[in-house]
Amino acid sequence: MNKADHKPTVEYGARRVIITITLIMASLLELIDTTIVNVSLPVIRGNLGATLSEISWVVAGYAMANAIIVPITGWLSSIFGRQRYFTGSIILFTVASYMCGQSTTITGLVVWRFIQGLGGGALLATSQAILVEIFPDDQLGFANAMFGIGAVVGPTIGPVLGGYLTDAYSWPMIFHVNIPVGILAAILTMIYIKEPPETVKTGKFDWQGLSFLIIGIGSLQVILERGSDEDWFATTYITVLTITAVIGIICFVIWELKYAENPIVDLTILKNRSTAIGTIFIFILGVGLYGVLFLYPQFIQNLLGFSAYQSGISLLPGGLAALIAMPFIGIGLRKGFSPRLMAGLGFTLFFVCSFMLSNETLQSGGVFYGDFFWPQVFRGLSTAMLFVPLTTIALAELKGAEIAQGSGLTNMARQLGGSFGLAIMATFVDYRSAYYRDHLAEHISLYKQTTQVQLHKIAEGFMAKGSSAYGAMHKAYGVLNGKLVRNVLQLTYTDAFLYIGIFFLVCLPLLLLIKKVKSSGMPTAH
Repeated sequence: MNKADHKPTVEYGARRVIITITLIMASLLELIDTTIVNVSLPVIRGNLGATLSEISWVVAGYAMANAIIVPITGWLSSIFGRQRYFTGSIILFTVASYMCGQSTTITGLVVWRFIQGLGGGALLATSQAILVEIFPDDQLGFANAMFGIGAVVGPTIGPVLGGYLTDAYSWPMIFHVNIPVGILAAILTMIYIKEPPETVKTGKFDWQGLSFLIIGIGSLQVILERGSDEDWFATTYITVLTITAVIGIICFVIWELKYAENPIVDLTILKNRSTAIGTIFIFILGVGLYGVLFLYPQFIQNLLGFSAYQSGISLLPGGLAALIAMPFIGIGLRKGFSPRLMAGLGFTLFFVCSFMLSNETLQSGGVFYGDFFWPQVFRGLSTAMLFVPLTTIALAELKGAEIAQGSGLTNMARQLGGSFGLAIMATFVDYRSAYYRDHLAEHISLYKQTTQVQLHKIAEGFMAKGSSAYGAMHKAYGVLNGKLVRNVLQLTYTDAFLYIGIFFLVCLPLLLLIKKVKSSGMPTAH
């Protein structure tokens, strides 16, 4: 008897295809919206009259809601019923998207972005849980590859789509574009996605666990989003939130493991070695994936003059490479290819990508096919080779309701890893640029003859164009300072790319902690 015959949730034929497309649509909605708004923030800020600090909460509020809701989606699915909860989340996300586009104040936009994040977080984890269940066990790698299409490609498409819609139409369109897709996904969900055979869970609501989770993870997310801009512990509220986050997370873990009658997050699944190690590696993947996606647009926009739209287009080779590679990686896992070996190749390719980016210069160029084409292709391939095997390892030994819990934890780990990556890279850029500025400034001291010769040469050029002697010298100082800043940032960003790559190389030996695999490509149980 086929192994799948023992799994009543498996779907076949056209029905499985339609459900898979529906779930990819839903996860794409969530993941595109994590990045689609980034390139539009300057326009939104100007239209709504917001300060820089206020506009940052458009991103931070969404991320905070995601971080809170993702780990408890498995529990909420068991309380309300998976199909009803998933449909309701799509509808909530779609309605919130409409209201975001209708917002006329920054406060209204931040509130609706938070609500949108609550609906969106459920789409991600629940989509993965359903995908794992509708495929036979021996196709788990392929199921995770299908989910990975949204998880990896979504953040790449977001900036391209956001830049285009903002330039061609207006910023509300980046939210309104979700509406037809959301309506279609909700209808298909109601028609095709069934409730699993497990009965809906009943019991005392875990208010204490939910409160500790909101306090701990919510505070941590705000720290990671705002810490770099607020100079970390030099700001009182960041210090207070850090203490709050530590206390909240410790209380949450203790409560869920020892006292909760009906725990909102089943942390006991982390006793499974494969799940625990896979989740740690997915956190590491989040650090690298979002760290590079944070650095790269800044490098090519601030230093090379790329527009937001051109920046998004230059990321497409990576997204297309991941899109093409995902199904083949899933098939390879099904045929028995070692997920540990595949992940090792992914770590290596990520280093190659980072090393190539660290060698880019101020003369690099090319919007789609140019100096950045191959680094982006390697980024896409490496991300696919990491995401699919690591997710497969993390979920391979879970059954029934554990799958939804595991999906929630792994998705939270990737998002928190991304937040850590952004915070670390932002801080690195600040401190490293200060170091290079001090270092380079020593070589262009105004007291040095070579500096004076360069200044007068630049000033003569401005005077030849009609500037006064005073005005020409003032402009010359500006040009020299601009050159200094460009060189400082170029050295800083290339260092950051290199160090991320080295970090991934250092993580390579940790793959030995993953269990050996059977011929089916799944971790052995022993």
